[in-house]
Amino acid sequence: MRNLLNFIMRYSAWLVFAIYVLLSCIMIFRNNPYQQHVYLSSAGAVASTVYDISDNVTSYFHLRGINEDLQHRNAALESEAIALRKEVQALKEMQYADTMTVIEPLKPFRFILAHVINNSIYRPYNYITIEKGLADGIRPEMGVVDQSGVVGIVNVVSEHYARVISLLNPNFRVSCKLKGSDVFGSLVWDGHSPETALLEELPKHTVYHKGDTIITSGYSAVFPEGIPVGTVIEAHKGGDDNFFTLRVKLLTDFSQLSTVRVIANDMTDEILFVENSDPDTKSTF
Repeated sequence: MRNLLNFIMRYSAWLVFAIYVLLSCIMIFRNNPYQQHVYLSSAGAVASTVYDISDNVTSYFHLRGINEDLQHRNAALESEAIALRKEVQALKEMQYADTMTVIEPLKPFRFILAHVINNSIYRPYNYITIEKGLADGIRPEMGVVDQSGVVGIVNVVSEHYARVISLLNPNFRVSCKLKGSDVFGSLVWDGHSPETALLEELPKHTVYHKGDTIITSGYSAVFPEGIPVGTVIEAHKGGDDNFFTLRVKLLTDFSQLSTVRVIANDMTDEILFVENSDPDTKSTF
């Protein structure tokens, strides 16, 4: 209390002066319209500035909450966009399935349409990745074709993706024959051009002509008989005098693969079980 009294006594002159100034301002602004107008205008401007600063400060501290809300909204929109893309993709697949031409040998089978998301054609061993997997009914040892002919065979499958051994892979062989003939051999890629392959192990007495069609022989649990593979270009010198080899132009354009069809043969597992029951038996796809 003593300190307060000492403060008042020390600054009493300034306090009296401040009181007189305040009383003078009140009397001036209350009794004079012009000064009252100036006061109100100035007070409004000052108040607006204070409110603006206060709003900016408040908004700054609310940015975190606003940002979190935006993140949730963006996540919801992304989920909706993904769902819509899947729906559009399913409709496109249905349209493609309704309009695609199915060759006679494949009519008894059902297909699983899949889009190619990765494809190599110039490596020594080429593979194809498709965006369908176990969840879509894809299993290893399923044959893969496109609208032109043989593409490869499924060998690795995850829940939503699968890897296909391309026909452009020396580890892939498919039993084929000349259309209209019962003489068959093994089609294999020789690692040169992605447009051609070799039909090996044909008997010497085989009659052929340039342009003859090569089809699958049907001696396989994967590919039924009659699927087009390519056309004969020329004879190719082989290393065995008892057999000869044909160079074949492939019908499938591997550089343009987009949509493929996986052959779903419900009898494949049973056939493979019978064929592989003897450990000395080697299967040719």
